[in-house]
Amino acid sequence: MITEQFLNSIKRKLSNEKIRINPNELKLYANDGLQLHEAVPGCVILPDSTEEIAWIVKQCIKYKIPFVPRGAGTGLSGGSVISDGVIIQLSRLNKILEIDIPNRCAIVQPGVVNAYLTQEVKSQGYHFAPDPSSQIASTIGGNVAENAGGPHTLKHGVTVNHVLGQTIVLPNGKITKIGGKHRYSAELDLNSLFTGSEGTLGIISEIIVNLSKDPLSTRTLLLIFDKISNATDLVTEILLAGVIPSALEMIDQLCIQAVENHLKIGFPKNASAILIIELDGEIENVNWELEQIKHISKKYVSEKIIEATSEKDRQNLWRGRKHAAGAIGNISPAFYTNDGVVPRDKLTPILEFIQFVSRKYEMKIANLCHAGDGNIHPLILYNPKDKKEIKKAFDCSTEILLKCIEYGGVLTGEHGIGIEKIHLMEKMFGKQEIELQRKIKHGFDKNNLLNPGKLIPDKMGCGELNIFNKQFSS
Repeated sequence: MITEQFLNSIKRKLSNEKIRINPNELKLYANDGLQLHEAVPGCVILPDSTEEIAWIVKQCIKYKIPFVPRGAGTGLSGGSVISDGVIIQLSRLNKILEIDIPNRCAIVQPGVVNAYLTQEVKSQGYHFAPDPSSQIASTIGGNVAENAGGPHTLKHGVTVNHVLGQTIVLPNGKITKIGGKHRYSAELDLNSLFTGSEGTLGIISEIIVNLSKDPLSTRTLLLIFDKISNATDLVTEILLAGVIPSALEMIDQLCIQAVENHLKIGFPKNASAILIIELDGEIENVNWELEQIKHISKKYVSEKIIEATSEKDRQNLWRGRKHAAGAIGNISPAFYTNDGVVPRDKLTPILEFIQFVSRKYEMKIANLCHAGDGNIHPLILYNPKDKKEIKKAFDCSTEILLKCIEYGGVLTGEHGIGIEKIHLMEKMFGKQEIELQRKIKHGFDKNNLLNPGKLIPDKMGCGELNIFNKQFSS
């Protein structure tokens, strides 16, 4: 709970423009992209340096007030909200501090929008490879916290594969640096520990990221199918043939129709599914991969393969994919999505199970997939004003995630556990594994003030889940 003593201490150090306590303003921070969970903070503070973050953390410790870092708020697992505590809003730390082309890296603050970094280095023939669909809004700090993926991670890896170093404010207020511009090190790989820890082990204030050289050749294809299983089975065939596309994305009919009605991309509205396949690399390799795909796909596709003939055509196809979830807003007042993962050979069975769940609960479900990764994104359409539908949407998602685990998959590919999936962590991990995670958290955060109740279940088994469930009761 925020106290007058705490606020007075903050106000003595920081200007009023860095402090938000107005109830109407605080409500703006009550959600991230997960609209099913709401938690109104007691205070929002906007630091503009690593040192200010550290000072704020020490004040929170002094007055025993829980706190959480927050970026653009585009996360989808409820990880950047907190009830009555302090949000440390990092949007003012939004500078690209250094671009080092000889060492193929950049140093950025956490509030830098993902897409901006690529725009900044594009003229020099480089890009930042992690490309979540939210990249025009999501920040690199948030991408690191959630270990974000994106369409091109099949070949080029997720965020952790592109983080070289970090400056971190620990939960005790101390500042530490890990990693660096060097690519190899004999030290403990703390980059991998902090990346994907969902803001539970420290607050990132600077990040050294890898820059990737633009490929010499890129070919982008649109494949059309009259059965979803043909699309998903082809994914397995392509990878078995030794072809590793840079992206292999599937969209089902409901998503196709939403995209076409909204954006007029040119997707076939009568198709059961489409695949967007992108190949990149050396010209000879890309040409070989293209011939392999043309040969393998003959027994699966229902129409001739379409290839983007210009950069404009390519960007148009990707606009359809990256705005597909947003287009669903034109056919439903709300949707709820998860990001379970299955082994690639279970992609067809999991999509068949999603169809079963859709019929069972009488809920429409559209599907996007990072198909090459086995990373699903079922979009469960519901009416946010109907509590019964909210409950059904959550139950649909839970059944799908449990089936992912049954198939040998995991609960999240890129959105994180947050508050959303914490009730399922003990379905995926054993007691010893959960306890080890608790010990790691306690080793960094002995006071349990940094983003409490997220990611790791407490010893009662669910963190803040009881708060989450209250929103489903009548």
